[in-house]
Amino acid sequence: MKRSIAALVLITGVMFAGSALAQDKLDKVVKVGALGDQSGLYQDIGGPGSTVAAQMAIEDSGLLAKGWKIDLISGDHQNKPDLGANIAKQWIDVEKVDVFVDLASSGVGLAVANVAKERNVVNLNSGSASSDLTGSQCSPNTVHWVYDTYMLANGTGKALVKSGGDTWFFLTADYAFGQALERDTSAVVIANGGKILGSVKHPLNNADFSSFLLQAQNSKAKIVGLANAGGDTTNAIKQAAEFGIVAGGQKLAGMLMFITDVNALGLNVAQGLNFTETFYWDMNDQTRAFTKRFNERFKKNPPTMVQAGVYSSLIHYFKALEALGGNPHDGVKVVAKMKEMPTDDPLFGKGYIRADGRKVHPAYLFEVKKPSESKYPWDYYKLIATIPADEAWLPLEKSVCPLVKKS
Repeated sequence: MKRSIAALVLITGVMFAGSALAQDKLDKVVKVGALGDQSGLYQDIGGPGSTVAAQMAIEDSGLLAKGWKIDLISGDHQNKPDLGANIAKQWIDVEKVDVFVDLASSGVGLAVANVAKERNVVNLNSGSASSDLTGSQCSPNTVHWVYDTYMLANGTGKALVKSGGDTWFFLTADYAFGQALERDTSAVVIANGGKILGSVKHPLNNADFSSFLLQAQNSKAKIVGLANAGGDTTNAIKQAAEFGIVAGGQKLAGMLMFITDVNALGLNVAQGLNFTETFYWDMNDQTRAFTKRFNERFKKNPPTMVQAGVYSSLIHYFKALEALGGNPHDGVKVVAKMKEMPTDDPLFGKGYIRADGRKVHPAYLFEVKKPSESKYPWDYYKLIATIPADEAWLPLEKSVCPLVKKS
């Protein structure tokens, strides 16, 4: 009898100890890692501005006032997947980073997604475009927040084909993002009755597009699709003007463009360009109010959709942590909670996160204004069409993500 009582006391003690240990794991300490292009081709769309957006999200979450300790570090992946992966591993192992944000460059984004899965941390990607992040390479640790190559293709590609642009030639950045964007846009063009006449791949961060543009010109395609981004897109557009491509009757399609690209081109060159985004600083009173606060800290440009996505994704992440009662330091568990909760913030409005990790919200087809139509600084876009959330993204039933249960 005495032995039984002693054993019961021991078991009860172990249970209480285990319960206390589980409670200890739910602390209120978080470390955010803003890993982006801080000095290169994509620095204007994410990078330093993303770090500012992350700090704003930390402050606006309200958790600091409730006793949480939230730290932020930033780093430059230089658009090199191996470097990005190595930084990610060091941040997790040494700096104890819980969540990654930004991650412009699909090669880096896919590499860091793998590290996040291996180390079981949260990966909030607003900077990469490849739809493979929620497709063949989806992960229970990753949420793809702002845009992807399917959405870009579905928005801009479909609109241009329906308006008569039924033959295409691609200038494609030769890495994961460019290849995915060409693939997804080609599928949309063909599905809507168009034809692909050819494509040519160019190196990342390319300076001279003359030989590539000559091939596009000789193809006689109605649409020259630019499956690239940042400085590659602006350089290609500027040089296309010098070659007289648009003057000769062909139309340029910037498949991924940002407001910083339009600013770099100037309205005289960029006017009339059509492209798809999911955020515009001048969309409504809420986006304008955020932009005013953002520009008090970051005076270079209004927030891009990548920088807005860093803010939005972190706000939802912090809501999930609070709902969990603390930080379990378990990426799968946190992302699962994020998927349970509907999303709602002033920049993207209401939405949700699907089983494949795709954040769902509306997309917008914009056209760049003529210089005479722009009334104040950064007044660059006019809205052509709103693409409803349930139409903007790859249908879930077509997803190849292993996380999606097939009926």
